[in-house]
Amino acid sequence: MLRYLLRRVVYAVPILLGVNLLTFALFFGIHSPDSIARTILGDKQVDAEMIARWKHERGYDLPRFWNGAERGVRRLTRTIFWQKSVPLFRLELGRSDIDRHSIGEAVRSRMWPSLSVTLPMFLLSLVVTLAIAMLAAFHRGSALDATVLVGCVILMSISTLFYIIAGQFVFARVLKWFPFSGYTEGPGAVRYVLMPVLIGVLAGLGGQIRFDRTVFLEEIHRDYIRTARAKGLGEGAVLFRHALKNAMIPILTSVVVTIPFLIMGNLLLENFFGIPGLGSYVMDAIQRQDFAVVRAMVYVGSLLYIVGLLMVDIAYVLVDPRVRLS
Repeated sequence: MLRYLLRRVVYAVPILLGVNLLTFALFFGIHSPDSIARTILGDKQVDAEMIARWKHERGYDLPRFWNGAERGVRRLTRTIFWQKSVPLFRLELGRSDIDRHSIGEAVRSRMWPSLSVTLPMFLLSLVVTLAIAMLAAFHRGSALDATVLVGCVILMSISTLFYIIAGQFVFARVLKWFPFSGYTEGPGAVRYVLMPVLIGVLAGLGGQIRFDRTVFLEEIHRDYIRTARAKGLGEGAVLFRHALKNAMIPILTSVVVTIPFLIMGNLLLENFFGIPGLGSYVMDAIQRQDFAVVRAMVYVGSLLYIVGLLMVDIAYVLVDPRVRLS
């Protein structure tokens, strides 16, 4: 098992390197430091001296990959790539291009509001989707199953924006059950995150229930399920002790990969409900054209996604012992 996991970790290293190189090429290959400076400073209010000073203060006046004016190892280290992209491997995210705040400190402070929304949304969605999918699969072909399928199609056909706007109008403005938007630290945050959590769960139910139902239908018609029933086991034992365990292998692929996005937050929910998490942080950086923040968050998102894939591999090992032999 240890060799299996170590091999997966080794595979992740070139992926991270490729993501870093690709991110650097997208930000500094397509857009030159001069164009980035003009975008942030404003085309109509900037001159060559202001651009040169802005680039020098942020280290963008260096060559991209190779500095021929230096000697020895400084030809590599005195470059934009080495000073802006290589520190990302050490999780040194740098500073904002606009107000020079520490991106790392912003991530550490904003991840908790994001988790206050995404973590309960993830757990509640997991429980609800598994329960409804198992119920629909057990009663396949019945009126209940048809109702669930029609409901899933309806839920999948409606945009998340509709749920957000309708929820704010009905439950915040008309009924006044929840605050319209905002956030506070501590136990008082429950009032502010409850409606975003419920809306996030509702918006994602349709697709996940259909997927889980398909997985359960494949399992409950296998030979080992028929054998368990022939031995006299009740349907509850058959579903939870046998079908659920084997169905978790494909379900884990779709569930565990979403775990990294718990930290990154939800862009729409955080912006519409005024939650100061990482989702709103990224959206604000895009609107302000803060390239340093966007670049760092793209790398962090890629790193978390790779961590999620490693967690999938670990989950496979725990659920399916046959994986340990591969």
